[in-house]
Amino acid sequence: MIGVTPPAYDPAAPESATILPVGTPATVRGYVRVLLRRHRGAFWLLLAVNTGAVLASMVGPYLLGGLVQDVSSGAQELHVGRTVALFAVALAVQTVLVREVRLRGAVLGERMLADLREDFLVRSVGLPPGVLERAGTGDLLSRITTDIDRLSSAMREAVPQLSIGVVWVGLLLGALTVTAPELGLAVLIALPGLLIACRWYFRRAPGAYRSEAAGYAAVAAALTETVDAGRTIEAHRLGDRRVALSEQRIQEWVGWERYTLWLRTVLFPAVNGTYTVITGSVLMLGGVFVLEGWMTVGQLTTGALLAQMLVEPVGMILRWYDELQIAQVSLARLVGVREIEPDVGDGAVEPDGREVAADQVRFGYQAGSDVLHEVSLRVAPGTRVALVGPSGAGKSTLGRLLAGIYAPRTGEVTLGGARLAEMPAERVRRHVALVNQEHHVFTGSLRDNLLLARTTARDAELWSALAAVDADGWARGLDAGLDTEVGSGGLALTPAQAQQIALARLVLADPHTLVLDEATSLLDPRAARHLERSLARVLEGRTVVAIAHRLHTAHDADVIAVVADGRINELGSHAELVAADGAYAALWRSWQQ
Repeated sequence: MIGVTPPAYDPAAPESATILPVGTPATVRGYVRVLLRRHRGAFWLLLAVNTGAVLASMVGPYLLGGLVQDVSSGAQELHVGRTVALFAVALAVQTVLVREVRLRGAVLGERMLADLREDFLVRSVGLPPGVLERAGTGDLLSRITTDIDRLSSAMREAVPQLSIGVVWVGLLLGALTVTAPELGLAVLIALPGLLIACRWYFRRAPGAYRSEAAGYAAVAAALTETVDAGRTIEAHRLGDRRVALSEQRIQEWVGWERYTLWLRTVLFPAVNGTYTVITGSVLMLGGVFVLEGWMTVGQLTTGALLAQMLVEPVGMILRWYDELQIAQVSLARLVGVREIEPDVGDGAVEPDGREVAADQVRFGYQAGSDVLHEVSLRVAPGTRVALVGPSGAGKSTLGRLLAGIYAPRTGEVTLGGARLAEMPAERVRRHVALVNQEHHVFTGSLRDNLLLARTTARDAELWSALAAVDADGWARGLDAGLDTEVGSGGLALTPAQAQQIALARLVLADPHTLVLDEATSLLDPRAARHLERSLARVLEGRTVVAIAHRLHTAHDADVIAVVADGRINELGSHAELVAADGAYAALWRSWQQ
């Protein structure tokens, strides 16, 4: 049965969907050691209580073995009442200790799970923004939901139960060796078959479970992207293609699910067969040894009961170890973010000035396919630069490079002569801020949403920031003012209001350089124009790089860069470019019509 060929599958397809790294075994082991060090007191106490419970459980076999020996030797007085009383006391102690083991194991698991959630969240929000953007929502969502769910039972039960099972088996084997050493041969008879089955299974299970998890991440990514871009898919009639992709991903995932199930159908019968071999060997060998006079009937009785007691802890170890194979994959996916350096810089670089410059920059999202080609641009302090051009020309990509979100493949982007790629992300954010088309309203009060930009801001500063983006009118009209709950479960804000909150955060953050990637795209043209005029007072004296399709933004800029096919084709003021009668002039004439 071990030679059965696994079902057909494509191993590359599911795993290719994972963009964030999966932790190496060394990383996983290191993190497990960290968790155990944090909770070593509770862990050792759990093992101590479990040891007491196991010792109490072995009182019964010894009492029964002694009683059988007394009967076989023809003892006149059996002391049955004393034996029953001792057994009742041992059973009561075992019951109390087992309850403590389960309670302490569950509490320990919950605490470790809480640590894992917190560590993952803290590490994730500290990752470079470019890494998070490339990862997409599907992979991140599957890790924080599905992988955490898979780990929850392992943390609550598998780790404590596995530790309990190991202690249990060790004590039982020790007791069996002391009581009837000859019966150890019965265990050795069954051991080779168990080791062969386990080795066969555990050589295949980790990779299969890893591919199963990656397959689910691919399903989540495909479905999430389809839902998020539903209108675009409908407009371009891509529904059939997205359905086909989802079905393909689901089929690959189901294939891995079936494969892991098939692995278990091989392992579990082999383990059950081992139990039968152990019990049969103990009885047959023990019977021969008793007939030969090598052991007493009482030793055989106690040894047989101890050997039978091995069934439960061995099954517990294998069952929870199998559970840990799934958990190990999920844990590797969660701790994989620890292998990403949160900051690419060493923290020693400090800008000497405010000039932002790109010099011979090349950049691509995929190897061998550049989006930007030899782009050079200098933005003097206090200058307003507008990046215009057709969709897909590379405007947003250039803006993200200037904001320090991405690092160029070749060339360099500098701020005050210092390379942004060599600066820690936190330092970059103090100087340069990016506001793109996306906006987020977090669950909590309006005040909490604004304080994300500057935690020390007072209410007067919050109202001033809202006024700067013309949001104080509707904000003051709220029943609870800044204490109004917004986001999921609270007040539903319009897209324009949510974008105003994002821009108010920008005012509070107070960076000297701003990259606005169509920051007013969700407002109607009149409201957007009004908001941009209000922002002009706030942006006075700051360096601004604005990316927009609305050419009135370009008209107000000091310098206009026309981006096409990943290159800057024209550079100059509005009047200069209109006079040049090039691509920008054509765009301006079409905009005016």
